[in-house]
Amino acid sequence: MSADVVVSRTIAASPEVIWALLADLPRMPEWSPESERVEWLGGATHAAPGAKFRGTNSNGKKSWKTVGEVSTCDTARQLTFEVRAGPFRVAQWSYVIEPGPTGCQVTESWLDRRNQLLKKVSARVSGVNDRAGHNRQGMEDTLGRLALEAERNDST
Repeated sequence: MSADVVVSRTIAASPEVIWALLADLPRMPEWSPESERVEWLGGATHAAPGAKFRGTNSNGKKSWKTVGEVSTCDTARQLTFEVRAGPFRVAQWSYVIEPGPTGCQVTESWLDRRNQLLKKVSARVSGVNDRAGHNRQGMEDTLGRLALEAERNDST
């Protein structure tokens, strides 16, 4: 299954610096324009396979919560998590970090896991009819904000 939206950006920072920022999921609101709050659940304190977290998101006056579960946690390489709203699968988000000559290529991907009914309901809940287009813009913003912080914090 291919991703519905994929956005990449070269970030002039080490994989370790980028990873430390991405894997600290409670900091996601600093990067993502839709993310309001992220909190670990069930005693989790850091990104690890099976770790769960609650995300509170907003778009204008609309607000909603989801639960995410880390599925892939390959330090300084890849972070992937699955998102649900109640019993319904919503999305898979993934970040891949690939070192290169001028820093790292960071690729964020979003895979829509919603069924047709959930797509209709979520448009009303979030106020977003074109989720793929909306996410593309949000992902570009996210990687831009992440780049500013990573490049400011990298000492290499």
